[in-house]
Amino acid sequence: MSKKFVCRAEEIPSGGLKEVEVESGLKVLVANAGGDFYACQAICPHQEVPLCEGLFDGEVLTCHMHLWQWDIRTGAPQGLAESPLQLFDITVEDGVIYLAPPSALDSSELFKGLPRETLTRLQALCRPETHPEGSTLYQVGDPAEDLYILEGGRVEFLIGRDERTTPAGFVLRTGEVFGWAALMDGQPSRIARATCLEKSSVLRMNGKEVLKVLESDPASGYLVMRRLAELITRYLTASGAK
Repeated sequence: MSKKFVCRAEEIPSGGLKEVEVESGLKVLVANAGGDFYACQAICPHQEVPLCEGLFDGEVLTCHMHLWQWDIRTGAPQGLAESPLQLFDITVEDGVIYLAPPSALDSSELFKGLPRETLTRLQALCRPETHPEGSTLYQVGDPAEDLYILEGGRVEFLIGRDERTTPAGFVLRTGEVFGWAALMDGQPSRIARATCLEKSSVLRMNGKEVLKVLESDPASGYLVMRRLAELITRYLTASGAK
């Protein structure tokens, strides 16, 4: 996936904001913080309010509707805000701002929209791996130490043992997370088998190290654990329905 044109840097004065719709149809808000440029989601995560109508003092972005605030450099919530702001990676080349292609971590259902500083620390934990078709990533009963994010390919899940295994769905798109037992206290062993249906690339992260990062950012930790609960409920309900 290639970088996408956003706008020219000269279109945004220092301390200014500009909402832009990039080629893919994604709307982003670009801010000029003293010559440093940042891009974030264009709509307030609280309600459907365009953030380009908000206030920006060069460091803090404030939604004018309910006064939620964020640090534009990290997306971290401040004051009344209860959710972080999703930031996007951008580059400035020859006076032109480009949106960098998202990584699997950025688009994952667990970690999407976390502050850039937290995402950077999580990215440092990622170990990219490629596995051939038919390979097993883990079996029922294996130590539940690592979390996986799918970058490409397909992975089948079977819950149970031997003849009593039950299909638990497929991981189909970039950013899907599996092996989530690694983030759960009191769950030292796998309860499923994960097998690659085709050549697949994944990001592998140690669960304990991920938890340390989330503990240092309580707002992000709460958001990730809430999403994890929803993810577990969705998979187990789908499996039970079969």
